Amino acid sequence: MDRSLRSSRITFLALILAALTALMVFSMYDLSAVQAEEYLSKPGTASVATTKTVEAARGAILDRNGTLLAADETVYSVKISRSALLKEDSPNDTVLSIVKAANRYGVKYTDTFPVTMSAPFQYVAKPTKLQSSRLETYLDYFGLKPDITAPELISWLRDHYKINYTVTAEDARLIIGVRYELEMRVLVNTSEYVFAENVSTDFLTFVKTGRLPSVSVTTGYRRVYYTDSAKHILGSVGPIYAEEYEARKGEGYTLTSIIGKSGVEYAFEDYLRGRPGKVTVYSDRNGAVIDEIVRSQAKAGGNVYLSIDIGLTQVAEASLSATIASINEARIAEAERRYFDGETDTYKSPELAEGGAVVVVDVNSGKVLAMASYPDYSVSTWNRATQGTYEPGSTFKMVTAWAGLNNNYISPETTIRDEGIYTKYEDLGYAPRCWVYPSNHGNVNVVKAIENSCNYFFYWLSDRMGITPISEAAKQFGFGSPTGIEIGEKTGILASREYKREVLNEGWWNADTLQASIGQSYNQFTPVQIASYVATIANGGTHYKTSVLNYVTSSDYSDILIDKAPEIWNVIDDPGGYFPVIRRGMRAVVTTGTAAAMFKGFSVPIAAKTGTVQSDNAAMTTGVFVCYAPATNPEIAIAVVVEKGGSGSGLTQVARDIITEYFSASSVSETLGIENAVQR
Repeated sequence: MDRSLRSSRITFLALILAALTALMVFSMYDLSAVQAEEYLSKPGTASVATTKTVEAARGAILDRNGTLLAADETVYSVKISRSALLKEDSPNDTVLSIVKAANRYGVKYTDTFPVTMSAPFQYVAKPTKLQSSRLETYLDYFGLKPDITAPELISWLRDHYKINYTVTAEDARLIIGVRYELEMRVLVNTSEYVFAENVSTDFLTFVKTGRLPSVSVTTGYRRVYYTDSAKHILGSVGPIYAEEYEARKGEGYTLTSIIGKSGVEYAFEDYLRGRPGKVTVYSDRNGAVIDEIVRSQAKAGGNVYLSIDIGLTQVAEASLSATIASINEARIAEAERRYFDGETDTYKSPELAEGGAVVVVDVNSGKVLAMASYPDYSVSTWNRATQGTYEPGSTFKMVTAWAGLNNNYISPETTIRDEGIYTKYEDLGYAPRCWVYPSNHGNVNVVKAIENSCNYFFYWLSDRMGITPISEAAKQFGFGSPTGIEIGEKTGILASREYKREVLNEGWWNADTLQASIGQSYNQFTPVQIASYVATIANGGTHYKTSVLNYVTSSDYSDILIDKAPEIWNVIDDPGGYFPVIRRGMRAVVTTGTAAAMFKGFSVPIAAKTGTVQSDNAAMTTGVFVCYAPATNPEIAIAVVVEKGGSGSGLTQVARDIITEYFSASSVSETLGIENAVQR
């Protein structure tokens, strides 16, 4: 082809393309500018375009078996636009009609105006702080005297809102309540006025068909919990705080967002929270919505499957509560008996068990299967399972035994005689006793010492070692360190030379070592740390990171987004094969030792250890009980702690109930249904 001809064709095509582009630009200008101006000049057509954020549904929370624990429920709210209302010919008629409709259909609406609903008008007897502060702001803004009477204020407001005096006093009060709410939102610059939330279908129909241009219906969500158990695990949600918004506004949060506040809701916020969408709302000059265009779709959050078995958790909660109640009933009965039998001149109220916790851990993964904190009546109370710290008492003796065996201070065959009282430091005024003193356990080795919880043996052993091997062994089992659980925890205190020097600025004494060896001194651990420690003994030295998460799915459950595999903190080497020795001692606890009577005839073979934190006042002691089951090929580890619970052996029923439930064919979780939903 001739080069000049080809060049002419290219030039011709370029001219056509330029012409088409110019035509397109002109058309777009004509549509967006000229035609838009012509359209907006028509009465009642769109004059305002507002882009709004559309909140997304929060993901569901389910237990390990797929039982629904929490989810978002779609709710409809009714809002009133003050600017649109003021443009109406009869704004008070609109307000009165919607209020009366709400009352007719039993819909609770927002009216915080602190004056009674009928004449003779009076200020409400007990206004909230919010009501009082807002009224003070209102009076100050309009220059009304602070001591204005309720009838005077009502009269002023009738004139202020131009309420015709043919309207009854009661109807005027209804109108004033809503007009006051709308005006207050402007004065204090707070969120828009929501007239009513979660409205009924009948009321919703009234609003949609009522031709009320200033009244609109919005779709939202409320969090619903389908179980009243596991409050401290699930946690709560709430409106975003200002400081939270500042920290996360770049992530799509708005000032009206709902965010996780505690527990799982907080820990897995990034998984549960959906991604908001955008919608442009077109309104006419009177404020009525005439069109909506979705700019981006809201995307629901992911669904979180926990490692928790809600049925097992219900059993743990119920058994812990019943055990504490039984302890307290027995103490009250004993106090009454002593008084009525004349043993005391006056009745003295006994010390009562105040609280406690239970943690059940999967031995081979570190996943939490159940967790209970007592009292559990409110999510606002702290979670004792992860944030309560307690002296472990004799349940710590397996650490001391392990340190002695692994560092060759004793062998499994090493035997000493329990003298009942350790007198080595008697001249210094310190002679700790075994718990059976003035009796004694006779000749004991490490297995017998664990079986019978012989303090004397561990005084003697720790005195030979010093504190360092004990504290180093305790660190390997996770004491004094985070367990990794996602819902917030305390790390506790591990008794050591370093702690006493760096925190207390004191030197370490031999007496400290003896007390630390039996789980006292400065030792303070959480129930979840104690359960993790027992699981590590049960599985032979693998110390897992503790977790309440199994996996996360997409909002439609079709894809697994996160699969939480077990994580190992550390593996405790056992070159001497001493874990079986420790486990023999724990098995003997329930066959012939301190918990034998409580597990006689029990269907599942277990290994355990009781713990009673010594105190001059028996009622003030902390009771601790730990175990794993089955004794061979263990599956679960349990830690039970009760404040002022007395002997650890008195807590065995909690473990029995949990083990029975775990190994039974039926599951309480199967009985749960969404009809049990509770809003929190």
